[in-house]
Amino acid sequence: MAENTQSLVAMFDKIWPGESNPDEVNVGDYERIGSVVTGAVFFTYGLARKGLLAKILAPVGGYLLQRGLRGTCAIYQAFQINTARQGGNAKATVHANRAIKVKRAVTINKPVSELYSFWRNFENLPSIMDHLEAVTVKDKDHSHWVAKGPAGTKVEWDAEIFREKENEVIAWKSVEGSSVPNAGTVQFTDLGQERGTEVLVELDYEPPAGVIGAAFAKLFGEEPNIQVQEDLRHFKQKMEAGELPTTTGQPSARES
Repeated sequence: MAENTQSLVAMFDKIWPGESNPDEVNVGDYERIGSVVTGAVFFTYGLARKGLLAKILAPVGGYLLQRGLRGTCAIYQAFQINTARQGGNAKATVHANRAIKVKRAVTINKPVSELYSFWRNFENLPSIMDHLEAVTVKDKDHSHWVAKGPAGTKVEWDAEIFREKENEVIAWKSVEGSSVPNAGTVQFTDLGQERGTEVLVELDYEPPAGVIGAAFAKLFGEEPNIQVQEDLRHFKQKMEAGELPTTTGQPSARES
């Protein structure tokens, strides 16, 4: 994966012959690829449609394309951020200075063991998470995830569990080379006295196009803070009622 990434970045440098001094590059390799992909989607969407949103997305897409191809970001320069020079083990964590943090909790009137068992079988998760298309379990600690990205795109990554305690906590991180570096935990707390179980999700992730991509993802209703809140609500409905409510086929739903 790392070799493929370096090859793509080398191709970007050839595509943009006006590349400035390499010392001025301040966008990391994975983020450059994410900027090009997201920029292409935004630019195409903006040109193909009309309205205020299209007028905004077209130039933003163009900027992201340039950002990815050149490897320079004026916003990063203004705030003295350089993700191209950060060292460390890419497998271990996301970079704290550019990670988006999410923390959400829900109380579910079910035993800890039942909730933990459902969640631990990761292939169950697409049934409660609208943005997930598929999860494939490779072995006890490794799995492959496919999720919906902005404007109809897809993102994929491999994840590994690095800490786990049955009926209490699952902690994971994306592996090196992931298009969306992420790490987080889901904790299950027995509230006792038939009060149910608290499920707490904490997530750190790096958006494919950096902070700019994160800001514009909100325009499509795909911002992870909202996603996690909805995922937990669906989890509660699934576990307490046995199924998710739907308005499919109801006249009132079609009219709305």
